[in-house]
Parts: sequence; structure tokens; C-alpha cells
Amino acid sequence: MGGGHHHDQAHHPPDLSPDRPEAARDRSSEVARRLRVSLKSAYRWHQLWRDGGVEALASCGPSGSLCRLSPRSLEKLAAYLEQGPAAHGWVEDQVWTAARVATLIRRKFHVSYSVWGATRLMHRLGFSPLVPTRRVAERDEQAVTAWKEATWAEAKEPGRPAGVTSASRTKPDSPGSRPEDEPGAGAGARRS
Repeated sequence: MGGGHHHDQAHHPPDLSPDRPEAARDRSSEVARRLRVSLKSAYRWHQLWRDGGVEALASCGPSGSLCRLSPRSLEKLAAYLEQGPAAHGWVEDQVWTAARVATLIRRKFHVSYSVWGATRLMHRLGFSPLVPTRRVAERDEQAVTAWKEATWAEAKEPGRPAGVTSASRTKPDSPGSRPEDEPGAGAGARRS
């Protein structure tokens, strides 16, 4: 007969009457599942709806702190960024980093932004902060090549022959595994 439904057993949805204490939990879990949100969010929305109706569920806008620059200041900042870093004293390269933008905002608008805040502001304005490659302007390519060759040659040099040492730091190589002409060969009898 199996574990399936019988034709005489009708499938009824759970009782969602408000009189049942579990009704809110059942509805919230269903809402959370369907909308793919946490159960906590669904409970919070249910509480808001119960206390203030549908109007209480209206969005309050984006979360997070408010922008500390006015719309006019944001326009000016975008124009400064368009001018490039050299126009504002960074002549090493033409890269706007988030740290440079935070400094620019502090200089021009007397407002302090963290590097992360400057990054978010740049994205909002349609810019991407870049991380400059650290390369010395007076780099001696010949010295760099010579150093690489010497270091690589040293790294490629063979180490001690296999079998002379153990790979374990705590268990030394057993004397029985050493070649007979190696020091310590046959020095110890095997334990049984």
C-alpha cells in the first residue's frame, strides 16, 4: 500500500487562522521560504504588518549612512576625478586609488572619508578605484635580472640526497633504511 496519499485522504493546507498561536510562525516560514529571506526578516515584516498594516511595510529607502557630500559637491568631485590625479598633485601615475580620493575629498570639501567609504563613493559616481603597481621609477633592470638569476639558481640547487634524512621533524630516519656505507647504518637493532 505504500506511503502515498490515498484517494480518500484530501490534502488540506495548514490551518492559518489568526486564532492559532502557530499561525504567525507558519505564515512567516512560508514567506521566508518563498522570498528566500531569513525567518527573522519574515517575522519582523509580520510584526510590522500586524502593528501598522500594509503601509508599515513600505520601504524606508536604502540602509546605511547618508552621503556627507551635497549633490553639488558630488558633481564637483566627479569633475575633479575627470581631471585626473596629476591635476591634483599625484604626478607619479594616472591612477585614482581610493586612498587618493579620500585625501582629495578631505582637501577640497573638508570631509573625512575612509578608504572603504571613498571606494563606495567612487562606484556611485561611476569610477573604479585602482591599485597602482609599486615600481620604482629608477628601477635598474639589469640588477633585477642578475638578482633573479642568482636567486633562482640558488633555489634550484639540489638539497641533501633522498634517504639521508626523514621528512618527519619528530621521527628521525630509521637506521635500517640507511645505505650500508652511511654513518649510523646498522647501529641499531630493529625493535619487535
